[in-house]
Amino acid sequence: MSQVSEQKASLRRLMLEKREKQQSSLGANLAEHVLASGLIPHQAIIGGFMPMRGEIDIMPLLHSLHQRGQLLALPETPPPGQALIFRAWTPTTKMLPGRYNTQHPDAPLLTPDFLLIPLLAFDVSGNRLGYGGGYYDRTLAALPGVFRLGCAYAIQQTAAIPTEPTDLPLHALASETGITLFRQPPLKPEHP
Repeated sequence: MSQVSEQKASLRRLMLEKREKQQSSLGANLAEHVLASGLIPHQAIIGGFMPMRGEIDIMPLLHSLHQRGQLLALPETPPPGQALIFRAWTPTTKMLPGRYNTQHPDAPLLTPDFLLIPLLAFDVSGNRLGYGGGYYDRTLAALPGVFRLGCAYAIQQTAAIPTEPTDLPLHALASETGITLFRQPPLKPEHP
């Protein structure tokens, strides 16, 4: 195991403990900040996630985006070594069990151009620490023009995340306390 891998593993353990003490209901505050920010274009296809393992609850945001007519998709976890695939989602979509105790929509595939990304930690430069499976690294590499909005509790910020060449930074971070912009977003998608 490389030094960076060891540093990441240690930080993961620490951040999992910190996150366990948070209230997932703070996701309602996150939703208010994201909606007020105007970051999400109305024509964008949003790739979200089903919160699990203590992640901040983004369901209030997904429901609000659905109500305004946004196209939404949630990930299906493929076999290890592959990028996530996204399937269309609405609040009434039937969900199927997936790998690692996940669930995904029983619906057609959609390709998002704006991603809401779960994480364990983030730093002031927009670097993110995931769970270590590489699913989001491969997904972001496969969708290079996608807007990357991390979703987390403010307490998940850390001084610095050790990075590797495959780690793509976030464009912005949404938490219960507000929105932090890290870099210029890609051009807005143009959907009919």
